[in-house]
Amino acid sequence: MTRHFKLAAPFPLLAMVVALAGCQMGPSVSGSFDRSLDVSGPIRLELSNVAGDVAIVGSADGKVHVHGDVRVAGFGFGSPQKRLDDILASPPIELKGATLRVGKEMARLHNISIAYSIELPREAEVSSSSVSGSQSVRNVRGPVQADSVSGSVRAQDIGRAARLSSTSGSVTAENCGDDVRATSVSGSVTVSNAKGDVSAHSVSGDVRVNNPGGRVDANSSSGSIEVRGANADVKGHSTSGSVTAQGNPSGNSYWELRTVSGSVHIAVPSSANFHFSAGAVSGQIRAQIPIVIEEQGKHSLRAHIGDGGGRVEVHTVSGTIELQGSESAALRPPA
Repeated sequence: MTRHFKLAAPFPLLAMVVALAGCQMGPSVSGSFDRSLDVSGPIRLELSNVAGDVAIVGSADGKVHVHGDVRVAGFGFGSPQKRLDDILASPPIELKGATLRVGKEMARLHNISIAYSIELPREAEVSSSSVSGSQSVRNVRGPVQADSVSGSVRAQDIGRAARLSSTSGSVTAENCGDDVRATSVSGSVTVSNAKGDVSAHSVSGDVRVNNPGGRVDANSSSGSIEVRGANADVKGHSTSGSVTAQGNPSGNSYWELRTVSGSVHIAVPSSANFHFSAGAVSGQIRAQIPIVIEEQGKHSLRAHIGDGGGRVEVHTVSGTIELQGSESAALRPPA
């Protein structure tokens, strides 16, 4: 007896073969484009980028200049050269009224990396985001918002507020004319010469704030905190790292400095006036400037410096607390 068997097609393998039939494999290709646009008055830049560095700078000529260095991966659907030619002929740039959109066609940019260099009128507002690549924005009025998943973010000489974040990369802000909010999950955060309040946070990285114009909120789960030139409220919290605060906590200002595992170092001028409260579960409390002791225990101290005024409260579980004059040469966290 003859038996007939029906052979079933190996569907997963067949589907893969069909899919790969339209998939081009070969070397990557690259090229570049330049576009100049006339604009009148302030504009807003909205940029999205999958891969590639972004550099944005304000210029004085009142025009928009966009340069893009394009790289198309050799593995993908469609000819890499054809996709490159399409991008160079029609870059992802759109100007509608006072809004400039760059890189908004995300589906079209699959497996394509574009490094942007953009010049804008200085009176510009910027909103920029990228998945993989560093970002820098400088010399614009703002406000500025810049975010990166994997890459550093830097803002410099911004006239108004700045909001900066990176999941994996450092975040830096310099010379901002208003409030600054800077965050990183895995990377350091540095904010210098902000004229407004500063909020600086890192999950795994050091946080440094220099010469803030307003209040400071600095936090790190696994890293040190360093605030210098503070003359208003300061909140500095670290879970595993040292905390350093230098400035003048006079008037009605309030400094709250805390760490679980690390030392706390405070440096103030000899003319400072504030109330001081410190607690160290396992560590010493040392004062190297004249203080008036109000209450003292084995691991706690209450005192005032000068005529009082501001408040400084310090707590650490495992570490030393040290209070010294800012005129001292060495302003390092105690060992």
